[in-house]
Amino acid sequence: MDERTINELLDQLRNGELHEYHVSKDQFLPFRTVLVNRDDFKHFRGIAQQGGSIIYRYLEEPRS
Repeated sequence: MDERTINELLDQLRNGELHEYHVSKDQFLPFRTVLVNRDDFKHFRGIAQQGGSIIYRYLEEPRS
C-alpha cells in the first residue's frame, strides 16, 4: 500500500464515504506513518483487534 492510497482512504473516512477501515497487521506500519503526518491525525481513532489488525474511524471532535 502506497502513501497516495493511504491518504485517499483517510480522506474517505474524513468525508464520511467510509464508516471505518480495517488495517491488517502487515499494513499497519506504512498506514500509521502516513496517518501521524496528517494535520487531522487526532481525529482518527484506531481500535486494536485480536490478531493485530486495527479498525480506524474518524471522529468529529479530536482526541485529547
